[in-house]
Amino acid sequence: MIQLISTSLGLMTGLCVAFLIVGFGASYALWQYALKAKSRRIISEAETEAEVIKKEKILQAKEKFLQLKAEHEKVINEKNNRIAQAESRLKQKEIALSQKMEELQRKKNEADAIRENLTAQLELLEKKSEEVSKLHKMQVEQLETISGLSAEEAKNHLVESLKEEARTEAMSFINDIMEEAKMTANKEAKRIVVQTIQRVAAETAIENAVTVFHIESDEMKGRIIGREGRNIRALEAATGVEIIVDDTPEAIVLSAFDPIRREIARLALHQLVTDGRIHPARIEEMVEKTRKQVEDEILEVGKRTAIDLGIHGLHPELIRLIGKMKYRSSYGQNLLMHSREVANLCSIMAAELGLNPKIAKRAGLLHDIGKVPDDEPELPHAILGMKVAEKYKEKPEICNAIGAHHDEVEMTSLIAPIVQVCDAISGARPGARREVVESYIKRLKELESLALQYPGVTKTYAIQAGRELRVIVGAERVSDKEAEGLSFEIARKIQNEMTYPGQIKITVIRETRAVNYAK
Repeated sequence: MIQLISTSLGLMTGLCVAFLIVGFGASYALWQYALKAKSRRIISEAETEAEVIKKEKILQAKEKFLQLKAEHEKVINEKNNRIAQAESRLKQKEIALSQKMEELQRKKNEADAIRENLTAQLELLEKKSEEVSKLHKMQVEQLETISGLSAEEAKNHLVESLKEEARTEAMSFINDIMEEAKMTANKEAKRIVVQTIQRVAAETAIENAVTVFHIESDEMKGRIIGREGRNIRALEAATGVEIIVDDTPEAIVLSAFDPIRREIARLALHQLVTDGRIHPARIEEMVEKTRKQVEDEILEVGKRTAIDLGIHGLHPELIRLIGKMKYRSSYGQNLLMHSREVANLCSIMAAELGLNPKIAKRAGLLHDIGKVPDDEPELPHAILGMKVAEKYKEKPEICNAIGAHHDEVEMTSLIAPIVQVCDAISGARPGARREVVESYIKRLKELESLALQYPGVTKTYAIQAGRELRVIVGAERVSDKEAEGLSFEIARKIQNEMTYPGQIKITVIRETRAVNYAK
């Protein structure tokens, strides 16, 4: 029994294995068939899609071809149109040219006819001229026979007699004119000068070297001086002006020979007092701001002066120099007022003499322009002014008048003596000028320039009427020991090269500043 069961089990196992093999084979066959069917379907779809893409590309190529063809035809049409237009213009030019040729031919024919006519008339004139010459010769021969003189001798005799008569009359006429001129010239010249002076009535004002600054109360003096005098020292160092704070009630004296420095110090002090914040940093900021304001005011004064006098076309640099005249003096006389007065005098005198008053007024205004430049080379101010005027393209007669008003150059125009005379009239009025002030200012400028020549010196200020010279040096270029030596060298050079009363104190100031910015 057991053997039968095991035999059955073995038979069943074999059958199961056989069925499994047959199943796997059938499954594999079905899978292969399905795979081949899917492959055929994918290939068919790919072929269909490729056909569609092929047709689309063909259509795109046809459209591109048609577009290129249309553009090509458009270009061809445009070229044809341009060629047609050019041919049309050429035809029109040919027609116009043929018309001009016909017109020229017609004019040529007319000119030929006129030339033939003129030739005939010239021949006729030559014949008549020959006849006239023969008649004239016959008449001359008859006159020579009657008078017993040849034609040349008669002509010379007549010319000599006319010369003698003309000479006699001319000498008589010249003598009469000279006598009349001697009688009237002096009187006329005095009349013109007096009338010119009367028509220009200018005030006489002497420039001084101090400015009084008024304050509301004496308490402000302490704030201006500052702790241990640091505010007043900062203000003096920034402006170069000596500030005198004394017992004078409600007043501070600003002393300096340079009016521009005094004006900057006055305006800066006014703004500091008004603002109320007075300390060294604020002082330096306000002085720099005020210096720019004064520069703007100088330009405005120059423009206003030119407008008031009716002078146009001045170079901007000349306008700036005219504005700086307000802060310059000539022997104590304000230079701008003096130049305006000379300009008006020149205009009136030129008009009286029948000359151009505008040119004379321009030359009168610019005649002392050489006193203004800051560099001040070793040239007379008239020569320097002439060079400045030439540099800024002023007319030659104006340049000559500027250079010749003190006889440094030869006068080449009638405007030059007028400017010279009017300058003398303006400066010769009683009280108009003061020689001492001019020499004093010149000495102080020479004092500052002498110290400024040393290396490392940035600023120099002559204060206390020239009794003290403050020299500010750069800390990065001059050491403390070198500052002492520099003070000694400047003192020795002043002793050897300058003439001055009393003694001069030389103070060399060196300070170190570390500046950074927090950003």
